[in-house]
Amino acid sequence: MSRTSDLGAVSWRKSSYSTGGQDNCVEVADGIPALVPVRDSKTPHGPALAFSATAWSSFVTAVKGNALPRA
Repeated sequence: MSRTSDLGAVSWRKSSYSTGGQDNCVEVADGIPALVPVRDSKTPHGPALAFSATAWSSFVTAVKGNALPRA
């Protein structure tokens, strides 16, 4: 995972798994090879996190399978 701020030209979309209406959404950007930027829709000009495509795929697979550890 890394922080990145040079994402002005990407197209963001809300995650299909994000719930809570307009005020509680995760957005991802597509079209960047080997990188998946993620941000909070409430702060579109704030920071974004950038995950490797492999790490993001593993995370999504774990979420879909409910395999994340519980706090």
